[in-house]
Amino acid sequence: MKGYGHTAATLLFLTGLGILLIAILQALPFGLAPMQVGQAIVAAAPGDTGADNIVTAILLGYRGLDTLGEVTILFVAAAAAGMVLGGASRGGAQAENAGFILHSAAYLLFPFLLVLGAYIVLHGHLTPGGGFQGGAILAAAFFVPVLASPASPFNHRTAMLVEGFAGAAFIMIGLVSLVGSDAFLTPFFGKGEAGALFSAGSLPLLYLAIGLKVGSELAGLMARVSGAEAGA
Repeated sequence: MKGYGHTAATLLFLTGLGILLIAILQALPFGLAPMQVGQAIVAAAPGDTGADNIVTAILLGYRGLDTLGEVTILFVAAAAAGMVLGGASRGGAQAENAGFILHSAAYLLFPFLLVLGAYIVLHGHLTPGGGFQGGAILAAAFFVPVLASPASPFNHRTAMLVEGFAGAAFIMIGLVSLVGSDAFLTPFFGKGEAGALFSAGSLPLLYLAIGLKVGSELAGLMARVSGAEAGA
């Protein structure tokens, strides 16, 4: 009898969900764009921010405060995970050297990953990418040597300093906009020439701060997972 009740409840839920989807599809026919706000942003973003990448204009311009919240969530998650994993890693032994081939390949990739990550961060206002994607690559640049050898270039104290400085820089850039009687995180320095590296005002600086913050947090978290405590 109990099983029949669960089946009836499931069927009732699926029926209601189906009715809801049918109603939505009838109200929003295919081929017509029901959201006009997105179209307005796409049309106005290049002129308002000077960024060719519309995603950058939205993340750092129109939704800059939301992005600050996302970075804060990442910091809290990384800090909490580091606290949990830190105690376990201190009790275990470090991983042994992975061998000459992997060790050499990891350190050979290190500068290329740094350059690639920096490129994606600094060109986030022009092409797809930006601080979050480039920061993940920067984290991988330090984490790959951690996997290959305990003696990695990652330093936990340095990562903490970079993370704190980057987070403070993001907020300070937003406060500078308030001093100029604009909204928080409003781009300044002028829009520049569309498509040029030095364009979109202060948005590239925000992406640089995000890239450093994300990279240092993820690298520190992955180092905790692997048990590496270099410089801690």
